[in-house]
Amino acid sequence: MAQCVQSVQEFIQDSFVPLVAALCSEEAERLTRRNNLSFAELVRPFCRLTSEVHMRDPNNQLHIIKNLKIAVNNIITHPPQPGAIRKLLHDVVSVSQPAEGLVANVITAGDYDLNISATTPWFESYRECFLQSMPASDHEFLNHYVACMLVVSSSEPDPVEQFLKLSQEQHRIQHSSEYSYPKWFIPNTLKYYVLLHDVSTGEEQRADSIYEEMKQRYGTQGCYLLKINSRVSNRGADEQIPDPWSQYLQKNTIQNQDCYEDYTVVSNKNTDHLISDGIDSEIKDGLSNNFKTHPLQLDHPSGSLDSTDYMKASTSLQDSKKSNSGTPHGACLTLTDHDRIRQFIQEFTFRGLLPHIEKTIRQLNDQLISRKGLSRSLFSATKKWFSGSKVPEKSINELKNTSGLLYPPEAPELQIRKMADLCFLVQHYELAYSCYHTAKKDFLNDQAMLYAAGALEMAAVSAFLQPGAPRPYPAHYMETAIQTYRDICKNMVLAERCVLLSAEILKSQSKYSEAAALLIRLTSEDSDLRSALLLEQAAHCFINMRSPMVRKFAFHMILAGHRFSKAGQKKHALRCYCQAMQVYKGKGWSLAEDHINFTIGRQSFTLRQLDNAVSAFRHILINDSKQPPAQQGAFLREYLYVYKNATQLSPDGPLPQLPLPYINSSATRVFFGHDRRPAEGEKQAATHVSLDQEYDSESSQQWRELEEQVVSVINKGTIPSNFQPTQFCLNRYSDNSKFPLAVIEEPITVEVSFRNPLKVPLLLTDLSLLWKFQPKEFGAKHDGETKEQGTCDEDMVGTEAIAEFLINSEETKVARLKLFPHQTGELHILGVVYNLGTVQGAVSLDGIDPSIGLQTGKFVSNGLSVRGRQDLEIQGPRLNNTKEEKTSIKYGPDRRLDPIITEEMPLLEVFFINFPTGLLCGEIRKAYVEFVNVSKCPLTSLKVVSKHPEFFTFGGNTAALTPLSPSASENCSAYKTVVTDPTSVRTALLSSASSADFGIGTGGSPEVIQVPLPDAVLLPGASVQLPMWLRGPDEEGVHEINFLFYYESIKKHSKMCHRVLRHTAVICTSRSLHIRATVCRSNALGDEEGRGDNMLLFVDVENINTSETGVKEFHIVQVSSNSKHWKLQKSVNISGDKDTKLASRERAKLCFKAVRCKNSEENYTFADIVFGNEQIVSSASPCGDFFFQSLSSEFKRTHVQSHTHASQRAVKQSFDETVRLIQRCSEVDLNIVVLWKAYVVEDNKQLILEGQHHVALNTIGKEAFSFPQKQELPETVLLKFFRPENTPVPARPTPEQLSNLIKTSLHYPESFNHSFHQKSLCLVPVTLLLSNCSQAVVDVMIDLRHKPTSSEALEIHGSFTWLGQTQYKLQLKGQEVYSLQLKACFVHTGVYNLGTPRVFAKLVDQVTLFETSQQNSMPALIIINNI
Repeated sequence: MAQCVQSVQEFIQDSFVPLVAALCSEEAERLTRRNNLSFAELVRPFCRLTSEVHMRDPNNQLHIIKNLKIAVNNIITHPPQPGAIRKLLHDVVSVSQPAEGLVANVITAGDYDLNISATTPWFESYRECFLQSMPASDHEFLNHYVACMLVVSSSEPDPVEQFLKLSQEQHRIQHSSEYSYPKWFIPNTLKYYVLLHDVSTGEEQRADSIYEEMKQRYGTQGCYLLKINSRVSNRGADEQIPDPWSQYLQKNTIQNQDCYEDYTVVSNKNTDHLISDGIDSEIKDGLSNNFKTHPLQLDHPSGSLDSTDYMKASTSLQDSKKSNSGTPHGACLTLTDHDRIRQFIQEFTFRGLLPHIEKTIRQLNDQLISRKGLSRSLFSATKKWFSGSKVPEKSINELKNTSGLLYPPEAPELQIRKMADLCFLVQHYELAYSCYHTAKKDFLNDQAMLYAAGALEMAAVSAFLQPGAPRPYPAHYMETAIQTYRDICKNMVLAERCVLLSAEILKSQSKYSEAAALLIRLTSEDSDLRSALLLEQAAHCFINMRSPMVRKFAFHMILAGHRFSKAGQKKHALRCYCQAMQVYKGKGWSLAEDHINFTIGRQSFTLRQLDNAVSAFRHILINDSKQPPAQQGAFLREYLYVYKNATQLSPDGPLPQLPLPYINSSATRVFFGHDRRPAEGEKQAATHVSLDQEYDSESSQQWRELEEQVVSVINKGTIPSNFQPTQFCLNRYSDNSKFPLAVIEEPITVEVSFRNPLKVPLLLTDLSLLWKFQPKEFGAKHDGETKEQGTCDEDMVGTEAIAEFLINSEETKVARLKLFPHQTGELHILGVVYNLGTVQGAVSLDGIDPSIGLQTGKFVSNGLSVRGRQDLEIQGPRLNNTKEEKTSIKYGPDRRLDPIITEEMPLLEVFFINFPTGLLCGEIRKAYVEFVNVSKCPLTSLKVVSKHPEFFTFGGNTAALTPLSPSASENCSAYKTVVTDPTSVRTALLSSASSADFGIGTGGSPEVIQVPLPDAVLLPGASVQLPMWLRGPDEEGVHEINFLFYYESIKKHSKMCHRVLRHTAVICTSRSLHIRATVCRSNALGDEEGRGDNMLLFVDVENINTSETGVKEFHIVQVSSNSKHWKLQKSVNISGDKDTKLASRERAKLCFKAVRCKNSEENYTFADIVFGNEQIVSSASPCGDFFFQSLSSEFKRTHVQSHTHASQRAVKQSFDETVRLIQRCSEVDLNIVVLWKAYVVEDNKQLILEGQHHVALNTIGKEAFSFPQKQELPETVLLKFFRPENTPVPARPTPEQLSNLIKTSLHYPESFNHSFHQKSLCLVPVTLLLSNCSQAVVDVMIDLRHKPTSSEALEIHGSFTWLGQTQYKLQLKGQEVYSLQLKACFVHTGVYNLGTPRVFAKLVDQVTLFETSQQNSMPALIIINNI
């Protein structure tokens, strides 16, 4: 049980006190009414004695009475009705509520920390009121009046006569058969005569004289002169007199100002007087019989009350309490009067009441002794009875129902009980216990069960209250009494009294478990209020145990709350549920939590605590509910109904937060700009960015790099410090640390992710964004005021609303909401605002999902919807840079919902016309690009940047190089062609072009291409179509090629400098041709023009196309070279075929002669060798464009590789320059373009496709390919751990490179005729040509002493001898050709190999000699003939 203010002893003593009746004359009552009090109320605060009282027991032993209290009540002649008592108890509990701001007691039990009110004042008020309102019964005398005060005013004409009338009235009430109520203790009731004197108005002398007369008549012990009203009302208004009545009248306000205890004589003419007890009856003969109507009499005979009556009753009580609390009490009394009243009660008790009780106890004792024939007093005799043999008590079930047995008033058993009750009232508990025990045996023998139960009950209480605790508390007595009252006597009131007493006693002994069992046992259906209070106390027993039983506490609190609710005690029900909720919350008891929250919501709503109701229903909805759909639907409808009521109370207040649906704030995406246009016929709009695309971090990084690249080129190689990469779509992966930029008059789309956790669909209507806007003129000093969203602000920011948005059960769905900013400034998107409702008939029937069929058309709402908001609160990324951030949890800002609206900017749209999706590798196709400016301001500086610039071109910088747009005929070429003269077949046609003509080598990045807009400006609303040539990538497969279009406004803006547009082209390429080429030095030193440098070029072309693409055959129509140093001179193919055709998997080998160019270093020489009738001008667009782009990408690839060695090269610069000269000898800078046509059959039509492949030849003798070969990796590779080291560049040239320094050639007659008969030695002149291939000065040594060592060489070729000098040392300058005359001596005929001279070379400043490589594969054979 909960803690109480009083101890258990004080509680029991105050529950059973001597009752004194008060009978007042009308005049006496009038005197007390001057203080707004009846006589009984006047004396009540002073009814507890402050000093000890002594009296003697029948054995003449002194007995001390401590803290005695008496009760003075007005006489009421009708017992209260049970229904009225129920109403009274209901009101008492209803008014008593927990104090505001009371600090709850915190109990820690295991994992639980519970805030529980330690005291339950409503229970104590109920208990006190219940015990006081118990009607007197015949089986016990505790509620019977012991004495009666007769009160008369001294101002009456004949007070003594009035006393006589009152005395007669009292006698008539007690002894007349007309009155059965109230009950009187003994026939000879003590009458105490009180003369009430009003000091302020009465004559004191007269009062004294009357009092003297009274003393003579009634004795000094039987009368008293009480002087009151000493205070004059108009005097000392500021003087503060304490009001001891308020605490008593506070309780009595509930009881209609002590309605069932007061007895007053009130004139019906005196309507100005307060009628405290509800009695308003006529007065007959000055003292009428006005006791028939009890103040607890109900207007209707029904004893039950429904909840509406309770609600009315509690409100009327509170009103009366308010009015009563303002009424002053004791206004005419001084502190002296207080002392006089206190003295009066003390005198009455000492001189009148206690002597009367003592005398009565003696008389009863004597009567009992004489009747029983005993010689000793009962007190001593009982000891003998108890020490003797004990008769076993019969069990309660064996006893027959004799509760109807009645004893006559003079029966000895009742006299024993009467004596016991008197002893109990004056705290003589040992004697009381003896008497109760004796009476109990007698009653049980007579099977008078009601009397026996009463004796058992009081025997147990007396045993407990005995000082020194000579015997343990007999709890079984109480249990027997309770069972008897309840089961046999059917008297629940007496059973309840037993339980209240016993539970308090058990609690004081810390027997909480037994107390709880006792309390629970008395709960029943007949009284919800009693059951609720007892269950609540049982719950407190469980929590107050040594090991608190938390879950039992919570369970019984729920039961108590339920019974409180049935009893109409809504506040107490709510409190019980809230206390129990602490235990169930967050422990996984979801269904229990739902029930509690639902009940709390309902009770709070009934009590008009709408915020609490909304909160409780909100909890039901936001938890992951395990309820069936029907129940969830009911919860939702209840919530909406409560919410609607709550919002109607404050319609102008801020929009409340709604709990449904869930919003995944971090998944919110923000898109800036218009939606992408779909493709129209042959027109395909740029893909750009849309909300339908998934975020790809790799792709996002590529776009960022492209933008940085173009910005760097625009800003001459540097990126500005305030550069902010353009982000069209912000999400949880993007960098949201900076305020995003949006453009005025361009929509901002916010995608919000909703999730419906319920099994019933939700319907959101009028869904829109909630925002805050601060207008700012960027560049101006004055800023505007911040504007919240409102109807009048549509001119600042337009808001688009979604009329209906249905989210099916347990569905996640995104809504895209738009804003249209019409002013520059700072926009803050706060959240979403919508009406939350349900769909009619949303509950599924027979297992059919109700959401089926709700996807289309209008949804029928059930009419119940509430308007509210949900905020979008996005947590930024966790910071992890500094040490402090790593050791603590800090989050950075996420500003995706806070865009800055900037000034007007141009807006570009790009359309691609006839853009292919499939190409052959190397195929050239012409398409058109349309640029449209859809904004209101012109754009300029239009550029396009791509990682694959070799894929497309807009043509050269000069119009002369760009071919005219051909007609729509399928066979028209995308190239610039010239009809050739048939005689010029297989010989080179020359032209030249500078790389600057094609935008290459100007210092800019080759990936950034200027779009050739006419006048470099695109005006508002204007559109331009430009041709674009495409070349299929060399690698087969699917290629994603990113284009980034960059443009600026003519006006410079402070916030946004440029804009970009993205396009991703997806091209699928299939295999076409594979080309391998090798270049080697020609053995012939001189060519037709007499120059010393020429080479042979071998080109191997293979058709690797598969027949799936429908390509019949490829024709090689032209081979072109472009280089600054070399050019193709002619084709040396032996085949006479004019055209080279390649069917599937066929291969062709072409051979060309290349010679050095004479032109300058700047220009490239283009040499075209044509196999057909038309020459494709390779120096014009698009052939030249793609060549230069492939050249730049090849250069970039080799540059990256060589860049790593820059540091080592710088160290030995002088030495490395020489090495470089040697390396250059074996290098050749020759590029080959193979142009082809492919014949394709498609839909019974023949198409001619054309294309080109590039081969870059860098090194003599090294094979080059049109597409880099993939190296086959082994399946398993050993894992090696090593430290990466910078591989140094070789300090010296390789032997291979040095062997190419000098090129040698022998000139001699193929056959020589000599007559050996005439001259035995044959001398043949031989010329050795030495050519220095490098730019450096080279020392050369020729050694003629070399002999072939292998026997094979000797067998095949004979031996001969060089005549003359056997060793020559020469020095050749750069590119010098030297001729050395030698003589060979032969001795007989035969075939000889003259290639025996060894040539060594070294650079001038080098020491080591290197032998040059001879063309040993082609021996220099001479035939010597004899004639």
